[in-house]
Parts: sequence; structure tokens; C-alpha cells
Amino acid sequence: MKIALIGTTAASVLGFRADLISSLVKEGHQVFAFALDYESETRAKVRLLGAEPIDYKFSRTGLNPLGDIVNTYKLTKLLKVVAPDLVFSYFTKPVIFGTFAAVLAGVKRRLGMLEGLGYVFTEQPDGASFKGRLLKFIQVFLYRFSFPFLERLILLNKDDRVDLVERYRLKVSEISILGGIGLALSNYPYSIPPREPVSFIFIGRLLAEKGVNEFIQAARLVKQQCADAKFVILGGLDEANPGGLTAMGVSALVSEGVVDYRGHVENVVGWISGSSVFVLPSYREGVPRSTQEAMAIGRAVITTDVPGCRETVIDGLNGFLVPPWSAEVLAEKMMYFINNPEQIEVMGLQSFKLAQENFDARMVNERLMSYFV
Repeated sequence: MKIALIGTTAASVLGFRADLISSLVKEGHQVFAFALDYESETRAKVRLLGAEPIDYKFSRTGLNPLGDIVNTYKLTKLLKVVAPDLVFSYFTKPVIFGTFAAVLAGVKRRLGMLEGLGYVFTEQPDGASFKGRLLKFIQVFLYRFSFPFLERLILLNKDDRVDLVERYRLKVSEISILGGIGLALSNYPYSIPPREPVSFIFIGRLLAEKGVNEFIQAARLVKQQCADAKFVILGGLDEANPGGLTAMGVSALVSEGVVDYRGHVENVVGWISGSSVFVLPSYREGVPRSTQEAMAIGRAVITTDVPGCRETVIDGLNGFLVPPWSAEVLAEKMMYFINNPEQIEVMGLQSFKLAQENFDARMVNERLMSYFV
């Protein structure tokens, strides 16, 4: 078949769709990978996978109805030229407008995947803002019109089906729960976690909704009892986001000795291997890739009992589930590992086993590709 994958950034194509593209090409399919920001280097990497990179235009986050209509029309024209047998869209805007474009281009088969419901469906400690409620209303309105044109909607966890499709009574022919997107597990070799000193690592954008504030507050609480404990933060700043940490604020934390901040790094595996326990106090996820990576390497996990995150931890077996927004409970679970260091390796081994069973990209892609046949 000729298959068009419509996503957002070139980085997401290479970071999250590379294994799928390779598998599809190996099966003899012709793959066209649509992205918004190809450069010569990323274009070449996509071609090495065996796919054809296609540039298209869309605002990833902006609300401009006229602009979205114009860009949908332009995407329709591109799809008519490619003439795919199937369009597979992923992420919110591509699922909505990529599906509309596929219909207008006469593409008979259309699949969509939402890897989480995003910010507007994420509960906030102070409740939803007016803007958040408005954005959710618009998003649900657009889903209501686009979902009926999908032959299948793919979600990563059951909570997303309940909170979106069932709560708003959206019509869609078929829904599949995929689970985590998975990893090339050979790239994440198991290692014995260090215990002296006990170190906790957070990986993600430095946004409130990722739980970075709770991680920092918990670090302060733990250091009052155990000054030797280490707290590492990896991830990029997003100062334009109202919930983002600032460079000045992070520098102050580093100077104070609360955290060790290393920004965006290439060697994520090395940093996880050098840490004892992985922590993600996020407010909502699809199934977080960073947690899957930590589990594959054999790290115990402390994460929140919220959609997506709860898919990765069996409480008390490979880590702990804590309430969202609670730095106090998070600190208590961190202290558990400091006071019971033998559990770092015991629970880490359970994480490793769960990752082998559930997060092998080859098995996940086989399930995903079965929907294409």
C-alpha cells in the first residue's frame, strides 16, 4: 500500500515513528512521512528509513480558523498528488485536520491516534481556567465532526477513552487501546542502579503539568532529612509557557544545591543508568516514553496515579503511585528508597521485567500494523 503518516515535527517522525516506518517499508509498503519543519539533515534521515519526507504547513497550537481551513485545503492538494491508500494521523491537529483533508482528497481509509489528550484535558490543582475550558470545548467540537470519518481511533490508555469518547458521546467506528508506543529495547540495556548516594532523576519539559514543581518541593523536603540525596533534572525550558520554569529560577535552584540541572541531553541512557530511581509526578500522560526508558534500564519508578502514568507502575511492585500535586507524599516515597536501599534494585528488576513484557517496539508495531491491513 501507499501509506501517508501525518504528524507534526520532524523530530517526532524520527523519535517516535522510525521503527514503524522501517517495519512498514520492510513489509513492502510505500511510506510518505508528513512533517512541518523538515531540514536537509532530518529529510535525509527519513529517506534512510525508506520513507519519503513531505513538507506541509499548519499551526501546531494556534487558534486561527481561517488559517486552519486554508492549510487543510493545501494538505488536501498534497494528498491528491501522493494518492495514498491509507492516511494515519497522530497528535491532535493532524487527527482533526489531517482526517478532513484525507476525506476531501478521496482517501478511502483513515486512521487516527492520540498519544494522550493534552493540556486541555489535564486537571490542574487550581481548576481549569476559562481559556482551558474554551479550548476543550473547541477541541471536543472538532473531534465530534472528525471522528466519524475514521475507521479506527487508537488511544494509548483506557482513561482517555472514558474521558473523551465516552464522556462526550463521540461517534467513532472502532477504538483500540494500544498501550505504550514502545522502545527498541536493545538501546536501553539493564544496569544495576547505584545506591550511594541515592539519586532521583526527572526527565521532561520543565512545565508545571509535568510535575517539575512537585519534584523540586519534594527534593527540598528530602534534603532536610538526607543532605546527601541527589536530584537530577533533564529537559528543555519553555519560558513562553505560563507554567514553565525560567532560566533564572533554575539557576537559583542549582546554586542553592537543590537540583542538578543539565538541560536537554543526548545521552539519556547514561543519565538514567547513573541514577537510582526515576520520578515523574506528571498531571496526565498518554503512556510516558521517559518512564518506559527508565523501566527498560531497570529503574524503580515513582509517578502519579493519573491517566497514562498509572499504566507504568504496579504500586509496591516496581515503584509507587502517589497523588498528583502532593510533594509531601512524593517525598515520603523518596525517603522509603533512602531508608530501604535494597528495594532500589528489587523494584528496578520488576520494572525491567514489565518493560520487556509491555514496551517492546517490535511487538507494539506489529499490533499497530495489524490495524493497517
